[in-house]
Amino acid sequence: MKEVLKNYSGILLLLLGIIVGSIIGIVAPDIVDYIKPLGDIFLNLLFVSVVPLVFFAVSNSIASLEQQSKFGKIMVTMAFTFLFFILTAAVFTICAVYLFPVSGVSGSSEIVEEATSNDSWGNRIVGFFTVGEFTQLFSRQNMLALLIFAFMTGFSARKAGEKGQAFRSFIASGYEVMKELLLLIMKVAPIGLGAYFAYQVATLGPQLFGFYAKPLGLYYIAGVVYFLVFFSLYAFMAKGQNGVKSFWTNAIFPTLTALSTCSSFATMPANLQAASKIGIPSQISNIVIPIGTTLHKNGSSMSSIIKIYVAFLIIGRDFFDPMNLLLALGITVFVSIVAGGIPNGGYIGEMLMISVYKLPQEAIPAVMIIGTLVDPLATVLNAVGQLVASMFVSRFVKVSFFCT
Repeated sequence: MKEVLKNYSGILLLLLGIIVGSIIGIVAPDIVDYIKPLGDIFLNLLFVSVVPLVFFAVSNSIASLEQQSKFGKIMVTMAFTFLFFILTAAVFTICAVYLFPVSGVSGSSEIVEEATSNDSWGNRIVGFFTVGEFTQLFSRQNMLALLIFAFMTGFSARKAGEKGQAFRSFIASGYEVMKELLLLIMKVAPIGLGAYFAYQVATLGPQLFGFYAKPLGLYYIAGVVYFLVFFSLYAFMAKGQNGVKSFWTNAIFPTLTALSTCSSFATMPANLQAASKIGIPSQISNIVIPIGTTLHKNGSSMSSIIKIYVAFLIIGRDFFDPMNLLLALGITVFVSIVAGGIPNGGYIGEMLMISVYKLPQEAIPAVMIIGTLVDPLATVLNAVGQLVASMFVSRFVKVSFFCT
């Protein structure tokens, strides 16, 4: 019994913090503004630690791979895994809205100002992949650019051979230090996440039963089914029945972290820790999980389909027209890549959807509201999806380290 309590003490404390926070958010919503700073402090510490962790984890993993062919196999397998998962989630959601159609949805007169942007698409594409100053790399707003830089740094460290040994030791050491720092920060997770969850319950809870109850209900039911059934299927495909058991045993902490923070980036440390316990090689998990946090999003894929469907209902167009469905799948893949790993980070992708379909301005508030209200479950699917994806990739790739 003592051993069980020791192994699950972190999860139990986290659950206690979330439960207490939820109760406070329901019975005393007036005081959540006073305790929310505790959650903000915790998240800020987590965010500033995650950024260097991504750099050291990706660059160290790539620099540590012994054979270039192994690295290439990891990247190709990862790309196909991400695409397979995203399209599966999208097709599953299309089937859900076809079998259980929603009616009686109308738009809102409010305009979400945050969605507007005067940047050209050329500038946006450049901004996705690169930054103009070195210091801008170390911002969670530029995670894709940081991943590319870490990728190139790790590859260059490998190419440097013996002369790059000191630098490879540095990034390996940096990775270990950042892991310890994150473990230290996670000690206060029950307090920080409890405070943040109290704020979520107090502010978003009533809206969940409001105007968009039907499409929200459809998304949450479909999302839970996908989470339980398809993630179990992926884990089984990766490691059989033992894989399913190992996945669900270790996915609890990442799931609760994602649900509490609504942030894929904040869940990354929990995912890396769970991947280690499952037995996924660190060379794979340290590449798949950080890159997947930016480029692979099952929840965003499903929410993209729901938002397109709702927008078509509002304007009275046929969502199930074959051309509209093909466009929806293409947009969903792109949205799943573009959408950020931070709360409500999918505004650019949603505007892309409006632009491609040439939808009227009245559809914008609807997709923004849907996007905000599905964010908790979408984040769970996005974040925990990286864990099962790393299991899936490890099924097909065997790796080894440099001898140091």
